[in-house]
Amino acid sequence: MKLTRRERSWAFYDWANSAYTIMVTTAVFPLFYKEYLAVDLPGYQSTAQLGYANSLATLVLAVLAPVIGSFADVRGAKRKFFLVFLLLGAGAAAMLGLSGRGDWQPALWIYILSAIGFAGANLVYDSFLTDVTTPERMDRVSARGYALGYIGGSTIPLVLALMLILNAERLGFAGPFQATALTFPMIALWWIGFTLPMLRNVQQVYGIERKPRIVLDAFRRLGKTAKDIFVDRRRLLFLAAYFFYIDGVGTIIKMATAYGSDAGLTSESMLVVLLAIQVIAFPFALLYGKLAARFTPERMIFVGILVYFGVTALAFFLPAAEEGKKLLMFWFMAILVATSQGGIQALSRSVYGKLIPPQRSAEFYGFYNVFGKFAAMLGPLLMGLVSSMAKSSRFGVLGIAVLFLIGGFLLIRFRQVVKGYNGRTDSPV
Repeated sequence: MKLTRRERSWAFYDWANSAYTIMVTTAVFPLFYKEYLAVDLPGYQSTAQLGYANSLATLVLAVLAPVIGSFADVRGAKRKFFLVFLLLGAGAAAMLGLSGRGDWQPALWIYILSAIGFAGANLVYDSFLTDVTTPERMDRVSARGYALGYIGGSTIPLVLALMLILNAERLGFAGPFQATALTFPMIALWWIGFTLPMLRNVQQVYGIERKPRIVLDAFRRLGKTAKDIFVDRRRLLFLAAYFFYIDGVGTIIKMATAYGSDAGLTSESMLVVLLAIQVIAFPFALLYGKLAARFTPERMIFVGILVYFGVTALAFFLPAAEEGKKLLMFWFMAILVATSQGGIQALSRSVYGKLIPPQRSAEFYGFYNVFGKFAAMLGPLLMGLVSSMAKSSRFGVLGIAVLFLIGGFLLIRFRQVVKGYNGRTDSPV
């Protein structure tokens, strides 16, 4: 399927922001934090503190997301909100390398600001999906975005960072941690620079007309949107399922390297594995989009849930494995994640986009983010609490497996309800 100019420019933002995901959320910052910023803390305690920071950031955005969406739906407002959060996220990300050895507390506050900016920009970005394409093309367009993110936005920055870190002393740095600190402003520049095509070519098509009492009107519409979600069983069931399974996905993304570090894996080996994930994930993200047209996106999301459940089961046994087998197990789990990570997120975004009215997309995606962000808060918090109580990170993954089971069950119920809507003419969309 050939994308239009607007669709390509929208999808290319995944290329831009995926650099933040791989470098800050998943790979480089967690290792920089564990091995340099929080080196004086016990492993389980530093992992717990990172989990708490992720939970606080997602809690803040979860509270703000519906309000942001309501204001952003006013004609001409989406672009402004997008820019504000983009600059907040990129600016904070650039500052992550300023903290010194042992300064884990200020670094985590900066990390929280960057995470809020990243998630806020993504909220508005997701809502632009209804402006750039049609419901029939949403699955493929959304999947193309995630694929671009993996093959370029994640792979290239991570390769550059690895080259810089592994050759730190040859390049004149005092050590690898000083070289690592430089990667964060590099990521901010990458993020902003590759956002330009979207800023130039993507415009808000649908929206709500500005009213004289804009604040009061925004909160009135916010209440109406909440009611529309809860009276439509399709939307409510899908969001409930999404809440649970995306919780597990997000927790694995955010805590994988910290967990691997606690299990005894080296940072160099984990960075190589994460690089391989990006390459493998590229064709599988596209494959999920193609298979969704044949088997329905809901079925493909369910396949992804099953894969992730298997990953959590393997993760529990990782710390107890023989030293020679730990890295092999980590590789196997990483490949499993790579087959489904992009697909499950891309199809979730497009399935929801088909359930909502396009002129109120930011409002509805605001609630989509509420469910996603509260979920993203629960997972790391659960893992942090269980790790602290058990004084071992491995028991935290057991709760994640339960979340995938609940999410899969609710997705089955959602599909049953969708079948009941077929042929009806009273759909609120």
